Amino acid sequence: MKTAVRGDVLTFRGNPFRQAEQDSLVFQRDALVVMENGRIAACGPAAELLATLTPDVALTHYPDHLILPGFIDCHVHYPQTEMMAAFGEQLLDWLHHYTFVTEQGFADELHAREVAQVFLSEQLRNGVTTGCVFGTVHPASVEMLFQEAARINLRILAGKVCMDRHAPDALLDTPLTAYEDSRALIERWHGQGRAEYVITPRFAPTSSHGQLEMLGALAAEFPDVAIQSHISENLDEIAWVKQLFPGCRDYASVYQRYGLLRPRAIYGHGIHLSGEELDAFRDSGASLAHCPTSNFFLGSGSLNLRPCVESARPIPLGLGTDLGAGTSFSMLQTMNAAYMAAQSHGKPLSAVQAFYLATRGGAEALGIADKVGSIAPGMEADLAVLNLRSTPLLDFRMRYARDLSEALFIQMMLGDDRAVAATYVSGSKAYQRLLV
Repeated sequence: MKTAVRGDVLTFRGNPFRQAEQDSLVFQRDALVVMENGRIAACGPAAELLATLTPDVALTHYPDHLILPGFIDCHVHYPQTEMMAAFGEQLLDWLHHYTFVTEQGFADELHAREVAQVFLSEQLRNGVTTGCVFGTVHPASVEMLFQEAARINLRILAGKVCMDRHAPDALLDTPLTAYEDSRALIERWHGQGRAEYVITPRFAPTSSHGQLEMLGALAAEFPDVAIQSHISENLDEIAWVKQLFPGCRDYASVYQRYGLLRPRAIYGHGIHLSGEELDAFRDSGASLAHCPTSNFFLGSGSLNLRPCVESARPIPLGLGTDLGAGTSFSMLQTMNAAYMAAQSHGKPLSAVQAFYLATRGGAEALGIADKVGSIAPGMEADLAVLNLRSTPLLDFRMRYARDLSEALFIQMMLGDDRAVAATYVSGSKAYQRLLV
């Protein structure tokens, strides 16, 4: 099947934190993106490529829109969709009062499937075409998510949460069952279609030494499998880790000790990492997921991303919604909060940098930049189409946009799910906004 979309196209060929912004991006007015068999077959000026299309190609024209690579959410908990906007608490109390209560419901496969369907539908409505997703301790929670993603051929990275202490009994596994369940899911799903398994200890405090050893052994068996967890989100959490792992210098060295800090290991938050811990990330090749709406919601603090991205040895960094402490599925709103987080550290985040983090930067953080995150021949055909005048306010404000950078900034500060006109997955339109 061959499809094509026409409109203004923006993608990245470099890193705007490391080079001049104009050199890092490719912006084409009135371009054509041709998609075939799930991949991008061609991209270039519409005036040149239109003549190459045969009559059977389904062409959609998006005037006054912007065609982007599909957004990438590097850190999100799909089971927490049902508990978004849970009032009050900071991280540790919030986990016990809300998260651990909610996640017990995922012993029911029908419930897990329903939430997975809602979650994936919302992601598409917000232009998100790749997610790195936490399930619950129940293997079926990941099965249901993978099955629903496979129905629409969506690229998904996901894993069963592993935790054997400091949580309700109904949510505990053991070192052995964490290993066995995760291994079985790897063998069943990893590399099947567009699915990738992710080894997923919830965070160091909820895994015993024995469990972390078993997960480290699993990671050594499967060096191409990604790893996800949390690090240095909350000051009380950091103090707790010091109590639980007195033999480790710091939080990062806990994961390092068990072989869980390596390329394609992505850790959410990292707000309070020390210089030594940042060096451990650089040395290991591990990545961070910046989750600003969640950090603000729980009062955890805000990440200073500059030491990560502007170092001589940068740390790969992507954006995460971190639902359900995160407050929106929208990557535009996540960029909005990332800008505010950067402002709190005295240096603003430009729109070009923010859109990079939400696309190619996220793909690089997850180790899949050879597959998604850019619009170029051979890449997987996942696209988000933004209506630059999606609300009356945006329609008015865009009349005064002076250049591309300002237009992007306006979108990330004032835009939300209404800005996503369509989402393409593997070259097929998976979502189209209905105008009412």
